[in-house]
Amino acid sequence: MSKSKHLLSSSLGKKLIMSFTGLFLCIFLIIHLIGNLQLFYNDQGKAFNDYAHFMTHFIPIRIVSYLLYISIVVHAIYALVVTINNRKARPVGYAVFQGSANSAWSSRNMGILGTVLLVFIVTHMSNFWWKYHNDGVPYVEYRTDLATQETTVTELIGDEYTDYIKYVDNDVEVLKAKDLYKQVQFTFTNWLLVAFYVISMAALSFHLIHGFKSAFQTLGWDHRKYAPIVRFLGIWLFGVAIPIGFASMPIYFYFFN
Repeated sequence: MSKSKHLLSSSLGKKLIMSFTGLFLCIFLIIHLIGNLQLFYNDQGKAFNDYAHFMTHFIPIRIVSYLLYISIVVHAIYALVVTINNRKARPVGYAVFQGSANSAWSSRNMGILGTVLLVFIVTHMSNFWWKYHNDGVPYVEYRTDLATQETTVTELIGDEYTDYIKYVDNDVEVLKAKDLYKQVQFTFTNWLLVAFYVISMAALSFHLIHGFKSAFQTLGWDHRKYAPIVRFLGIWLFGVAIPIGFASMPIYFYFFN
């Protein structure tokens, strides 16, 4: 067996793979949150539906999305393997910075947190990704007067349209697209789903607080000069801002939309 194969099959190799895939998923979370913030635009979903089409049809992004799916699967599998191996060897999770009660708790419960997140991902994709790609959402037409910027919205019934169309006609911008925004509205009328999403974002918070800095430790990027920056980003960006941003969406639609 070559040195590279031996490394990848070793405990350290598995943790390296988890670190790289985990950091890639962290980057995705930032981009995904920025895009989804368009749900808060007061335009009856026009910007969000336009964004949803772009994200699912722009070729480079589609290629990256396949890497994302692979990363999720690989990260989950290797996390399971590492957790099982650690429990066989000793009841200790992977290394953490000392002095943080939250990190110690999340370290001991990464398996549970990861399981909650895996169930969340399956639920989330079945509610949105699957329905969007399999004609499970309606179509909508936006007509925007370019002079006044006033927009009228019409739901397109049945199979009247089956594709994305955008053009300008007599100073009126016309957009016909899948109405993923309406699917979001409908999904978050269910308080059980809203509660599950919020709980999942709490799990994501603890998972990221521990996982982000652990990834840097595993990669050897834990120099004391940069450790405070890593700790700050792990807690305040990935542990607080991102989970709150995602949790605010189901709460907003359930109570205010």
